[in-house]
Amino acid sequence: MQPKTLALIDDDAEYSEFLTQFLQEQQGIAVSRFDDSNALLASPDAFSFDFYLVDLMLPGVNGVELIKILRRRTDAGVVVVSGRLGPEVFREVITAGADMYLVKPVQFEQVALAIAAVQRRVAKPSSADAVWKLDRASGELIVPDGTRIQLSEADRQLLECFAQAGGEPVTREALLNKLGREVAEGESDDGLSATIYRLRRRIERATPTLVPLQSKSRVGYVFRAPLQLL
Repeated sequence: MQPKTLALIDDDAEYSEFLTQFLQEQQGIAVSRFDDSNALLASPDAFSFDFYLVDLMLPGVNGVELIKILRRRTDAGVVVVSGRLGPEVFREVITAGADMYLVKPVQFEQVALAIAAVQRRVAKPSSADAVWKLDRASGELIVPDGTRIQLSEADRQLLECFAQAGGEPVTREALLNKLGREVAEGESDDGLSATIYRLRRRIERATPTLVPLQSKSRVGYVFRAPLQLL
């Protein structure tokens, strides 16, 4: 599954040109290129794209701040493709609201696969009434298609939080508290980001059903589907 429209925000003209050509000709995605984050934000369609590919080192608003702005206005998929390295970079982009982080140099085929994986997760479910179920006795998540996924204790605790929230965002602080973790002000919550990532991957490996678990910039995470406790 690929999005219909995509905004590519990157000031590397040669890279952007060839990636745009690949995505349009090989993947059938309508790509709009922006070499400056301010140029995207000035566009009347800035928040109407189905997907965003974002570099971090940009003229104008930097990549992390741009992700935060996008997350306040859209639930579209956001993938970071950047040459910046380091665990602190991963924490920044995931906390800001990005769905995935790829490190340059990266093959165009890998970018396409990342876009498809995130699009499956963020696209709206085919039925708003599709109910996910958390079986606390067996420690399993029951997907609407009937698949049963064995969960870790941390997975179960997180999903209980989302079930009790009834589709509303759950703060990072609430999730960390549920997991029995305390993070002092200014410290990293990489552990939570990694736990959420592992939960998503566990579900994606078990079923093709769209995973309705999304990040919310400056807030936490939200499970955008009915989740019933058993």
